[in-house]
Amino acid sequence: MRMTILAVDDEPIALDVLCRAIRKAVPDCALIPFTDPRAALDEVRRRPISPNAAFLDVEMFDLTGLELAKQLKDLYANVNIIFVTGHADYMGEAFYLHASGYILKPASPEAILTELDNLRRPVKDGRDGRLRVQCFGNFEVFLGEQPLNFARSKTKELFAYLVNRRGAVCTVRELAAVLWEDRSNSPAVQSHLRQLVKDLTDTLAAAGAPNVLLKGRGRLSVVPDAFSCDYYDFISGSIQAVNAYMGEYMAQYSWAEFMIAYFDKQ
Repeated sequence: MRMTILAVDDEPIALDVLCRAIRKAVPDCALIPFTDPRAALDEVRRRPISPNAAFLDVEMFDLTGLELAKQLKDLYANVNIIFVTGHADYMGEAFYLHASGYILKPASPEAILTELDNLRRPVKDGRDGRLRVQCFGNFEVFLGEQPLNFARSKTKELFAYLVNRRGAVCTVRELAAVLWEDRSNSPAVQSHLRQLVKDLTDTLAAAGAPNVLLKGRGRLSVVPDAFSCDYYDFISGSIQAVNAYMGEYMAQYSWAEFMIAYFDKQ
């Protein structure tokens, strides 16, 4: 599985050494480096990066690695924190924060691999987990770290609307009115909708998530507990989800605009 790794050190040379070691240890990772810890924090708040691991220098100007680690864990409870420093004085605080590991500078590829092979929260293959649905920003669906491929854009929009309804039963007439605002609920539209439902059913089954949809005669809904969703987490009060919301919700769909007022009131 392709890992997403955050690397933060306010010394450019030290950051370059760290990034070289990480890239050599895991060449296919998505590496996101920062020399400014506050910029790193702002970025993960602005968009749902979902880092699997964060390699943090401990002694940084303005915001220490320990402080950054605390705030990252508030945003992403399952992130593995690995401190990288020239001193061993902070190991006690690191373990208090339930850090995954501790590396002394200069970081080597071997040390990086050792820590990644022994993560406190191992990274699981997305095929063994639930789908992850992103509603903030553009609507996207992920299997692990890979976007789920929808053969038809309308199939993806159908799923988006069902997710938006949070398990409420949607009738064929309601779905047709949303997906084709300028067309009447004709036999042709109903036939097209049946094709989309079959396409969505097949897509979810191929992704190993056949239990996400609940179908009845002329009715359709999702099972909210069958996948993770930032919108649902927001409603439940998750700090990570609340911080991830930046004023956009399913931005590619005009029918989703009415939800913005709801989020802005929270």
